[in-house]
Amino acid sequence: MKLPPRKPGALPMPLWLQGVFELGQAAVLSAVLVLVPVLAVWLTGGFAERSAESAAQLAGQGWLVMHGVPLVLSFPPGAGEADPTSGLFSVVPLGLALLPFLLAWRAGRRLARASYTDQLWQALLGGLGMYAVAGMATAYFASNEEATASLIAGALIPPLSAGLGIVTGAYKEAGAWSRLVGVDLASWISRSSQHSRWAGSYALSVLRSAFLALVAAAGLSALLLAVTLGIHWAEIAAIYERLDAGIAGSSVLTILQLGFFPNLVLWAMSWSSGAGFALGTGSSLSPFTTSVGPLPAFPVLGALPAGELDYGYAALAIPVVAGLLAGWWFFREGENHLDEWLLLQSSRRWLTAAVSTLVMGLLVGLTAGIGGAMLALLSSASLGLGRLTDLGPDPLLVGLLLAAEVGVGAIAGYAFSPLLERESRRPVARKSGS
Repeated sequence: MKLPPRKPGALPMPLWLQGVFELGQAAVLSAVLVLVPVLAVWLTGGFAERSAESAAQLAGQGWLVMHGVPLVLSFPPGAGEADPTSGLFSVVPLGLALLPFLLAWRAGRRLARASYTDQLWQALLGGLGMYAVAGMATAYFASNEEATASLIAGALIPPLSAGLGIVTGAYKEAGAWSRLVGVDLASWISRSSQHSRWAGSYALSVLRSAFLALVAAAGLSALLLAVTLGIHWAEIAAIYERLDAGIAGSSVLTILQLGFFPNLVLWAMSWSSGAGFALGTGSSLSPFTTSVGPLPAFPVLGALPAGELDYGYAALAIPVVAGLLAGWWFFREGENHLDEWLLLQSSRRWLTAAVSTLVMGLLVGLTAGIGGAMLALLSSASLGLGRLTDLGPDPLLVGLLLAAEVGVGAIAGYAFSPLLERESRRPVARKSGS
C-alpha cells in the first residue's frame, strides 16, 4: 500500500481525516437508502398523520434498526390501563445490514490504497469514531414518544458492521494481513515448531470444514425456502391484495421482506435441524408439527406450513448432507495431522483411523454447532408487542442438534472419501511405432 501521488506543494490529507470522509460517505448513503422509501410512502399519503419531522424520525429509527440497534417502543394504554406500556423492539435484518457493510467494504479498499503498511489503524480510528458520532446523533434525533434508542447503543452498535466491512475491504485490497498490521505471519509461523505448525494446520482445516458445513446447510435451506415460497405463492399474493398498500407501500413492504430474507433462511436452517423456531410465545414450527397463533399480515408468512407434515422429517437430511461435504472437504485438505501423530504412537491402523475420524467429526460438529447457535441468536427478534416478543429459533437447541447432525455427516463423509477420490485406472495408449 502506498499513498497516491500528489501535486508539489499540496498538503496530504491525514489518514484519520480520510477515514472520517470515507465512512461519512457510507453513513450518508445508507441513510439515503432508508430515507427515500420512507419519503415515497409519506408523499403518497401512507403516513398521512405524520409531519415531515415525524417521518424523518421514522427514517432515523429505520437506519438504527438496519444496524441492529434495539428500540424501546411505547404503546398507548389499553382498556382498563392508566399508563402506556412499553416493549423492546430488537431485530437485525441481515439483508439490510449488508448495505452499510458493503459501503464500508468499499471505504476499506480505498483507505488501504491510501495507507502505508501498518498505518491503517489511523484511518480506522477516525472513520469508526465518526460512525459512532453519527449513530449517537441519529439515536438522539430519532427518539420520540413512540420509540427511543439508547445513545450508548447508537454509538457502539453501528460501528460493528462498519468496522467489519472496512477491515475485510482493506484485507481484500492489501491481499495479506502483514500489509495491514506490519506483522509477517508467514515468517512467524516458520519459526514455530513442527508440532505447532501441524496443530495450526489441523485447527484451520477444522474451521474451514465447519464453515463449509454451515454454508452448505444455509444454501440448501435457502433452496427449501424458495421452493416453499413458490408453492404458496397464491397465499402470499392474497395477503398483498388484502393489505392494498398501494405501489409505494407494497414496494417498501417487499424491500423489508427481502431485508429479512437471510433471517428466514437461518430460520429454515433451524427448522431443518429439527429445532424449529417460534413465531410468538407458545408457538412452535418444526419438521414434525406446526402450532402458531394469530400472526401479523406479513405476506411471506403465508408460506408457513400448517398441521402435521407427512415427510417433514426428510428435511433432517440437510445438515447431515452438509456434514458429508465437510468431511469430504477435510479429507481433500490432507491436513489430518492427528491421524499421522496417532499412527506414530500405535501400529494398529484400525484403531488410529477410527479415533482420528471420530475426533475430527466431534470437532467439526462442535464448531459448526457453535457457529449455528451464534447465527440463530443473530437472527432472533422481538417486536416488543404482546406474544411477538419471541421470534426465531432457540440458539442452544439449534447448536446441539447441528453439532450432532453435522458431526455424524462429517464422520461418514470422511470415511467414504477414499472411495470418491480413488483415481480410475485407464490403459495408457501407446504411440505408434513404439
